[in-house]
Amino acid sequence: MPTTERSGDGTVTVSPTNEADQSALVVICHGLGDSAEGFVDVAEHLSAALPHVKFILPTAPTQPVTMNMGMPMPSWYDIVGLDERSNESCKGIDGSQGGALSLFTGMQLEGGSEQKLAGVLLMSGYLPAAKQFKITPGLEDTPILHCHGESDPMVQFAMAKKSREHVTERGATEYEIKGYPGLVHSVSPEEIADVLAFLTRVLPPDESCRITLKDPSDMSVKELKAAIRKAGLGSKAVGLMEKSEFVKLLKDHREGGIGK
Repeated sequence: MPTTERSGDGTVTVSPTNEADQSALVVICHGLGDSAEGFVDVAEHLSAALPHVKFILPTAPTQPVTMNMGMPMPSWYDIVGLDERSNESCKGIDGSQGGALSLFTGMQLEGGSEQKLAGVLLMSGYLPAAKQFKITPGLEDTPILHCHGESDPMVQFAMAKKSREHVTERGATEYEIKGYPGLVHSVSPEEIADVLAFLTRVLPPDESCRITLKDPSDMSVKELKAAIRKAGLGSKAVGLMEKSEFVKLLKDHREGGIGK
C-alpha cells in the first residue's frame, strides 16, 4: 500500500511503499475552492496501480477571487470570468483551475526538451490567457490528455475544444480530448480509468530514473526511525535498540526483502 503524508502547508504526498522503487513523479493541482484533500483518494487509487510513481498534491493559497464576488478561497490565481475576454486576465499566472495551470505552465517550461514533462493532464480544465500562451521550442510533442464532461455547466465542453485549437495552432502535436456524455463539472470512474491508462503509457517504470536515496548507514537514528515509520515498518522495528538493527531493517526493505 502507498504511504500518505500531510504537511502543515496543506500539501499531501502519496509515496510508493518502498521509496527505492520510485522512478516517476506526478503533481496534481486541485480546482478552484478545493484543496489537496479533494484528490487524495484519486492519488491513492492511482498509486496502487503505479507503485513506481510518487504523487504530490499541493494546496493553493487562499486569496480573493473576482469571479466569486471577491470571496477568499483556495485559488492558484485570480479569475475574472470564464468567457474568452475575461479569461485573458489571469493575474498571478505570469493560468476546472488546476488543469489550466498545468497546461499553461507545462508547455512553457524553460529548458526545452531537456526539461520536458512526460505528459500534461487536464480534468475539466481549459487554456487560460490564450493570447499570452506560447509553447517552448522542444515541447511541441509533449502528450496532452484533456478529460472533460460534455454536460459541464461551469467550464463548458466547447472550452475544451477551443483550448485544443489554440494549443495545436501553436505547435502541439499530441492533444487528445476525451468527452464524457452526461458528466457535469465532476469526475467519473470512466475518466479515472482513462487517466490511469494515460499515466501508464507516458510514465512506465524506468530503472534509469530511479531516485537516489540516502544510504541508511549514513542516516542518524532519528532519520532511520522516520524512514522506517514512513515505509510502514513500525511494527517490525519494535524491540530494536541498536542503530545497526535499524539500518539492516531499512536496507532489507529497500532491497525487496521486507514489506513487499
